[in-house]
Amino acid sequence: MTTRPRHFTALGHPLFAAGIIALGVLSLLYGDSSLVLQAVPHWVPWRGVWIYAGGAVMLACGAGLIFARAATLASRVLVVYLLLWLLLLKVPILASAPAAIVSWETFAETATLLSGAWVLLASLTGPGHSLWQKFIVGESGVYLARILFGIALILFGLAHFGYLKYTASLVPAWLPWHSAWVCLTGAAYMAAGLGTVFRIYPRLAAALIAGMMSAFQILIWIPKVIAMPTVQDIWSELLIGWTLAFAAWVIADSYRGSAWLSIGKSSTVEAESGNDSTA
Repeated sequence: MTTRPRHFTALGHPLFAAGIIALGVLSLLYGDSSLVLQAVPHWVPWRGVWIYAGGAVMLACGAGLIFARAATLASRVLVVYLLLWLLLLKVPILASAPAAIVSWETFAETATLLSGAWVLLASLTGPGHSLWQKFIVGESGVYLARILFGIALILFGLAHFGYLKYTASLVPAWLPWHSAWVCLTGAAYMAAGLGTVFRIYPRLAAALIAGMMSAFQILIWIPKVIAMPTVQDIWSELLIGWTLAFAAWVIADSYRGSAWLSIGKSSTVEAESGNDSTA
């Protein structure tokens, strides 16, 4: 008997794959990853080569996630790629400027993408046998990916308060009380992050925050792209924002089968329990 993981059991998986493809295409089109995952330093030798190679990896991984036979391999490569990006580019920035909020915010962006890819890896691979496999895949892997996601949400919330004036300027003009909306959404990020980390209504928290992140793209960045369709920065913000929202939907999907108002240990979705068996 062999085990084959279910494919596309929820909407977050294909949406996240599409987002990764979009980021790869963006990097290849503009030849500058600094507006995608921020950033390959200019002093790095053969910087352009690394940027185009990274874009190609994301494009290939995103495409691979769409096809059942390639999804597991694609998720593995994507997790390794994003983890290396986090450790080699984000951690040094944090170490050099720990008081800069933007350092934590960009760390959280990459961590969110990594958490989404990690959940897919853990769910597509199924329970592991060796010690390291048990840590990375199966129920343990999904749990750790959720914790990483929760930490990222807390950092996003802190960034909202740290950049209150700038973030308020992004609120649509037709909405009143711009600063109040920023404080409310910042608090929502932090509450959802704490709920995810401490498993207090985690399914509800993940679903609501994924919806909020999606709403940001609809209310803020889609109108900006329509108004200024040739500006690279705005396209980058839109595609990054959507992919982060899609990663959040992957996390929310991972709670399927759990109670919306559960506290404490949650069952892990179809990832562990919903595998098909074939002779």
